[in-house]
Amino acid sequence: MRGWFRTLMLPVFCLGLAWPAAAQAPADDPDRDPNNAQPDFYVATLPTTLRMPVHKMSFRLSHRFLHTLGDGDFSDLLSRFFGFDGGAQIGLELRYGLFKGAQVGVYRTSDRTIQFFGQYDIRQQKPDGSPIGVDLVVNVDGTDNFSDQYSPGVALVLSREVSDRAALYVEPAFIGNTNQINTTDDDHTVVVGLGTRVRVAKNTFLFLEGSPRIAGYKPAVGLISFGIEKRAGGHMFQLNFSNGFATTLAQVARGGTANDDWYIGFNLSRKFF
Repeated sequence: MRGWFRTLMLPVFCLGLAWPAAAQAPADDPDRDPNNAQPDFYVATLPTTLRMPVHKMSFRLSHRFLHTLGDGDFSDLLSRFFGFDGGAQIGLELRYGLFKGAQVGVYRTSDRTIQFFGQYDIRQQKPDGSPIGVDLVVNVDGTDNFSDQYSPGVALVLSREVSDRAALYVEPAFIGNTNQINTTDDDHTVVVGLGTRVRVAKNTFLFLEGSPRIAGYKPAVGLISFGIEKRAGGHMFQLNFSNGFATTLAQVARGGTANDDWYIGFNLSRKFF
């Protein structure tokens, strides 16, 4: 699978090396303006079409507690402090604006999975132009600190902003090497991510996303996440509930644990622009 990685990612990194170092974002770069319909680069696990300003960065911390909320009765839930006393899967991401419309990044989870990704803005939604935004995302996961089991993926992110109050997403994706156990069966998964985010107050949002698998390897159940989030300046804090603890594209393709398993978690992001 190392050949997959080189094939997918080499053009992205070559573009970064070839881009003139002197190129700077203009002082009035609209990509630096707050977006009330798309305040972050993710819904919960699905990417959005929010653009990264040139040569700027953002950081994301994801946290998924591994103890289900439905294990035991309410007193058991209280004794475990709603799952906070158990272990968690943690992820750290750094994202960078490579050139106008393009962003790259790296994300590592505490199960030692590393994901490299690149995203390019093909088309922006405009009042007098395209009715939707379209981004292309390419990435690859590697387990054991990117030394084993590579899972390349490609996705189209289609977004529709509804005034400055909401955004809708449809995200078809193909992910290879999702079956890491039995290679005699399907070794890929086709996912169509569906998501929405609604601004219910000045800086408060509700969101919902699901990732049904429509072809290929489909273990367990499709991943679903919902919750609430709050924006404070360049920070975004999200409290989420999911039927699994996947956060990379390949993990999402492998699904959640069960329909009646719900885990509490959060995302915390910081934009440096």
